[in-house]
Amino acid sequence: MFTLTAREKTLDLSRPVVMGILNVTPDSFSDGGQFAAFERACEHADQLVTEGAAIIDIGGESTRPGAAEVSLDEEISRVIPLVEYVSKTHDVWVSVDTSKAGVMSEAAKAGAHLINDVRALMEPGALEAAAVSGLAVCLMHMQGQPRTMQQNPEYDNLIEDVCTFFEHRIAACVDAGIPRAQIILDPGFGFGKTVSHNYELLARFAEFERFGLPLLAGLSRKSMLGNLLGRDATSRLAGSLAGALLSAQQGANIIRVHDVAETIDVLKVLEATREYKHL
Repeated sequence: MFTLTAREKTLDLSRPVVMGILNVTPDSFSDGGQFAAFERACEHADQLVTEGAAIIDIGGESTRPGAAEVSLDEEISRVIPLVEYVSKTHDVWVSVDTSKAGVMSEAAKAGAHLINDVRALMEPGALEAAAVSGLAVCLMHMQGQPRTMQQNPEYDNLIEDVCTFFEHRIAACVDAGIPRAQIILDPGFGFGKTVSHNYELLARFAEFERFGLPLLAGLSRKSMLGNLLGRDATSRLAGSLAGALLSAQQGANIIRVHDVAETIDVLKVLEATREYKHL
């Protein structure tokens, strides 16, 4: 099974682990920016770790459709103090959710272990910054850009199109000096996909195991759940837990969620059941 190492800290992925989401944006789609203030964000990070998160994913720019762009300086001011706080306070991996090379470099200096990029290191300087950092990287698939990604997304063959994208981005990373063993793949639920596309991704998630790399699933509170269930972002816990369980059963190694404690419970039930699968 998979292990990742960064800053001499190893992340064991022999069973699924939970990545807790810590958005420090005033316009986040799912928490309305309620953790934007530094003190409250620190308290929320403490809570996520107490509940069992193995990774804290810190983001300072919303990627919801139509979200306003954030300057480099503003994103650094939002994210880096929290990267420093979590890395110095807790024995967990710290992930920085960004596409900006400047934020990646500053996060690496501040103690981050993982760069989680919805644009798969395609922004100017991102690939080089990630390679120099020596950190693990998560490459997400997205069709288009956040402002326009939900305007009639189309695929010839959804799974094969996403796999082709991953092949190209993995090759670019390796060519830039990022070890293949330090790469995580995220098919990108909700990023340039219709509701139908998202549920096909979930049903066929295991097909991404062909790359022999860790897989991340992030569908917590997303519109694919709201559109199906008719619920707003604050009322999608049951749907999010169902998605976490299904993706873990399909081979996800990292589950990115808002509701850590509840997801940990679901994964414990799954692991207890798997103990008897060989009988």
